[in-house]
Amino acid sequence: MTLPQHLVPSLDRVRVGDPVTVEGDEAHHAVVVRRLRVGERLLLADGMGRVATGEVTATGKRAFTVAVTAVEDHAEPRPSVTVVQALPKGERGELAVEVLTEIGVARIVPWAAARSVAVWKGERAAKSHAKWQAAAREAAKQSRRAWHPEVLPLATTDEVAALVASAEVAVVLHEDATEPLAALALPPDGDLLVVVGPEGGLTDDEVTLLAASGAVPVRLGAEVLRTSTAGVAAVAALLARTPRWGGLTS
Repeated sequence: MTLPQHLVPSLDRVRVGDPVTVEGDEAHHAVVVRRLRVGERLLLADGMGRVATGEVTATGKRAFTVAVTAVEDHAEPRPSVTVVQALPKGERGELAVEVLTEIGVARIVPWAAARSVAVWKGERAAKSHAKWQAAAREAAKQSRRAWHPEVLPLATTDEVAALVASAEVAVVLHEDATEPLAALALPPDGDLLVVVGPEGGLTDDEVTLLAASGAVPVRLGAEVLRTSTAGVAAVAALLARTPRWGGLTS
């Protein structure tokens, strides 16, 4: 069974034999909720590619110490995938972030699309963004990721268009598109960007702007997926054709 992972601010300069102390909420959950005990082995990750394996040597209510037995540096996965996710209603936003994190995306961009039911403004925006960040953090730990994803601030449509223009390959999921995602040509090593619209669908102006910025409108199939699951289906279809998942680009 894979060892549990805990997140620390930094593992810079940590070497085999060094003690690392984990504090705060991360430690409290491990010790009080998970009942972490001295002698248990676990993983420590800084979310930036370095992972340490170690054994717990001491515990407290809000702290535990690990003796490091191995350190490994992981290269950032390529190609890098960014998903622009239109704001879903209710808790489906956190669900989308969770599954996108588990599948390995590098960045998640919340998007205030024209037909988004949810609205992030003022204090609600800060709380909602924090929930997305927390969902990404926990999903990254659960899936034992060495590189944890970024959850960027809420983007406008013009900002999404700028992200599209800077990506090597960008697609926008659209049920009326004629080109299937499977037919898209992929470069051997280039950043990928997927735009997922809201429950109410994309407006004609949004599709026109994103296409003019370089995004290819594509469809996944005959079925219409929810906005909270369409992104993970698209990313999986793309990654299956890249070396990350053992596929071949075309």
